[in-house]
Amino acid sequence: MSPAPDPVSGTPYELRSGEYAATVASIGASLRRLTHAGRDLVVAYGADEVRPGFRGATLAPWPNRVVDGRYTFDSTTYQTALTEPERAHALHGLVAWLDFGLVSQSEDEVTLATEIVPQTGYPWRLRVETTYRIDEAGLTQTVRATNLSTGTAPFGTGPHPYLVAGPSGLDAWSLELPAAEVLEVTPDRLAPVAVHPVDEFDAERFDFRAARVLGAVEIDHAYTGLSRDEQGTATVRVTDPAGGGVQMTWGADCPWVQVHTADLPGGPAQPGHRGGLAVEPMTCAPDAFNAARYDYDAGLVAVAPGATASASWRISAL
Repeated sequence: MSPAPDPVSGTPYELRSGEYAATVASIGASLRRLTHAGRDLVVAYGADEVRPGFRGATLAPWPNRVVDGRYTFDSTTYQTALTEPERAHALHGLVAWLDFGLVSQSEDEVTLATEIVPQTGYPWRLRVETTYRIDEAGLTQTVRATNLSTGTAPFGTGPHPYLVAGPSGLDAWSLELPAAEVLEVTPDRLAPVAVHPVDEFDAERFDFRAARVLGAVEIDHAYTGLSRDEQGTATVRVTDPAGGGVQMTWGADCPWVQVHTADLPGGPAQPGHRGGLAVEPMTCAPDAFNAARYDYDAGLVAVAPGATASASWRISAL
């Protein structure tokens, strides 16, 4: 008898510690589910469901977009596949739909890995390894990318969870986002334009340095100028008026964060519309592969041959 096939979301890995429980799916090394005391902290999806978009996926070797899928690095221009056809960009890197293999597993930790092979639009070989670890502080993900090529490789990474604060719904949730600057983008293609202070560009839409209710605001923008504590940690909190919430924390390796209120083209009739708040810490800005175009620090990482770049973040219950 043939063995049962894996679920379409990939091989599932269950993690548990105290009141936290998580499921990681091997396709895209994706966070499929995270709960605390039975309460969802992220928008989940089914084991035998094709992952909706990039929900919970690991993003590498770039998060967000490469505008027109075209960039120049070390004086050579490359064209990548346009994986966001409605806007004609290359979206969220090359590993989100790869099946990550198991490296190690325990009750509270799993490490998965895949390899980016040299290709027309990205001619470098990278081993991408990610560890999910769960403990009393929450779920921590760490991504490590090792350059196996003979040339320096451009790189960026980040996660794509949709946070869930509680039962009241996104419009009623309060957001605390300690970011002083927001990246203006074109309304049609979300291509970067310029960085602005949040209190000067459109404070009602973008300034959440003091916690306040999201309401009907629509956001799909990257923020920077993050305030951090003494340990260099930035914290975003989303709370529900019924009590409780969820927070995401990360260190200096992610100077940018994309926030998206999950507004979908089909509006309320489309499943998942405004169902969670995407909070995506990023090692670099949108279109960082074209960093020379912009008058701000896009944060592009250049990984030397044999070197490893890494970044981590944590999701916790409030």
